[in-house]
Order: sequence, then structure tokens, then C-alpha cells
Amino acid sequence: MSWIKRRWTAAEADVWTKEDYLTFVISPLVYVLLMIGTALSLFLLWYGFLLLVAGVALMLLMIWVIDPKLKAISEDYEHKQKHYLEDLEKIARWEK
Repeated sequence: MSWIKRRWTAAEADVWTKEDYLTFVISPLVYVLLMIGTALSLFLLWYGFLLLVAGVALMLLMIWVIDPKLKAISEDYEHKQKHYLEDLEKIARWEK
């Protein structure tokens, strides 16, 4: 799946791309498949287990697609937060 980008900078990850739209479409489908699959699996119906497996597979695909973007944004946020806390500590100590 070379059409899915796996390396992101924070600025690139902050913009909506095809990966976001794909996740936007897959996520409600995963929710529905997991809910219906779980309910039907409780009745021990074979197609319930099939829907459950399909939901888990799509969930793993969704995580594989969106996780690199989330990590890039998270790392950037942690970096900004670290600098903010250092500046705040300097201000609290009356340093310049």
C-alpha cells in the first residue's frame, strides 16, 4: 500500500489528507461491524463471528493508516509543551 503515506512532519500531519478521509469512512463501519458482530456472536451465529473478524481487521487497518499522523502531531505537541513548561518555570523563578 504505497499510496498511504507513513512518514509525516507535524505540519504535514495537521492537514487533512486522503488518510484522514479513509479513516473517517472506516471508523463508523468498524463500530457498526463490531457492535452487530458482537451481538450476533452472542447468539452463536456464524455470520456474527464473520462480522466480528471483519470489524477487527478494519480496525487494525484504520490504526495502521492513521497512527503515523497521530504520532507526529503528538511528538510536536510534547515538544511545545516541554518548552512552555520550561518558560513557565523561568517566569515563576523571575528569571529572564
